[in-house]
Amino acid sequence: MNHPYKKNVVIIGGGPAGLGAALMLVKRGWTEITVLEKRPSADYYEPDKSFSYQIDGRGQKLTYLLELTPKLADLSVPNTDFYFTIIQKDGTRKTIKLPIADSKRKTAYWLPRAAFVDLFYQEITQHWQDSIQVLFQTECVEIKQNQDNLEIITQSRDKQQLTLTPTLVVGCDGLNSIVRQTLHQWQQGTSDSFVMQQFPSPSTGLRYKVLTLPPQFPLSETAGDLAQSTMAYGIRSTFKGRQKAISLGLLPFKNPDQPRTANIITYPDHEIWQLEATAEVEQFLKQAFPQLPLEKILSPEEIARFTSSDGGKFPIPQYCSGLHQIWGQPQDNQGTGVILLGDAAHCFPPDIGQGVNSALEDVYLLHEILAETQDNLSEALPRYESLRQPDIKALIRLVQISYPWQYNQDPLQKKLWSVNFFLRLLLSRGFPLLFNPHSFILIQNHELSYSEILAKSNGTTKALGILAGLAILTFAILFGYFRYY
Repeated sequence: MNHPYKKNVVIIGGGPAGLGAALMLVKRGWTEITVLEKRPSADYYEPDKSFSYQIDGRGQKLTYLLELTPKLADLSVPNTDFYFTIIQKDGTRKTIKLPIADSKRKTAYWLPRAAFVDLFYQEITQHWQDSIQVLFQTECVEIKQNQDNLEIITQSRDKQQLTLTPTLVVGCDGLNSIVRQTLHQWQQGTSDSFVMQQFPSPSTGLRYKVLTLPPQFPLSETAGDLAQSTMAYGIRSTFKGRQKAISLGLLPFKNPDQPRTANIITYPDHEIWQLEATAEVEQFLKQAFPQLPLEKILSPEEIARFTSSDGGKFPIPQYCSGLHQIWGQPQDNQGTGVILLGDAAHCFPPDIGQGVNSALEDVYLLHEILAETQDNLSEALPRYESLRQPDIKALIRLVQISYPWQYNQDPLQKKLWSVNFFLRLLLSRGFPLLFNPHSFILIQNHELSYSEILAKSNGTTKALGILAGLAILTFAILFGYFRYY
């Protein structure tokens, strides 16, 4: 069935969710799709935002739909070949292969954010240029109500403005979404459904900076001792203490000619944030990592860039309960539907690697609902909201409990987390009908929804509580018995 209204789509934000949504819609027969993206290109390299993604089974629901999983695999390092080398302060090294804890986990793929976004963009340029237009260096500056329709006012870097009147607006513009903020303003205090609800997490507020290192940089003064692109590294410093200790964390890249990125993650009161002179930073890094030939790795220009960078902060886990709004009758070409996807609707620290995967799953679920409703937006968007809300809420809770102590903020809390993790793992293997593994493992199973994972985690918590209560009661009875006799 040909729907005349399946055209005039504006997607605000050209990241993974935005370009993924464009490709999903065009495969469903939608046309005249415009993507607005502030960055200058799909593969634009931002030193302090050079994240690596692990695209797991959840994210691969969409890449499979788009027939891009083989290309994704070609660009990536699979988690089945994930090797991690720890380099201690004295230069000693230990390489381990990270185990696949969940047998139901699909092979996941590690690659830089820019490479993943460019994968989607190349698919657009090669096959869908007639239906999808990506406007780089362009942003949405205002959204206006015009009778039953919305008008999207855009502005390019050279201050050129363009007005679009879409049937569908897709907000994929991140935590500071202009789409979500505009929807909230239009509620005029009648509802807070488009206000982000925030929840505490031990990793919230941690600050990070990124050092850009050369491809295959030297690990020592020994000739030929070079970093391997497909190897992950954890390089420890000589310093100790919360305000001094530091590590360099590097994730694997498939391309051996691509610069490496080393993440530095600390508390906001760490000494590195107090250093303002390039010479101070250079001296600090040399003292911290004497096992590395830093003079051969870091150029003066990179040290200067790193010094001047403000870095970034891990956000607080948050989500909004409102995911859509409808004006008029979009299915009759007399209205506009609006939907929020990805970070525009839910955002959190990178503890469990679900930021990009949950966003891609948002897009895939929207595809399924559009298929069920024959692309009737008046039916599809409310249904999407009702189905996705419980999982988003569960996801935020999972972020709080799954692995927030992995950045060594508190050694005691990390040890307690480890005890809890292995206790649940052992009990789940011995008594699988009563206990489930830790939520950090359950998240690896893409066949489980976030709601199902949280329910299993909470069930195991209750079972552990009962077990602990029985143990205490038994001990008390035995203690009283032996004391009496």
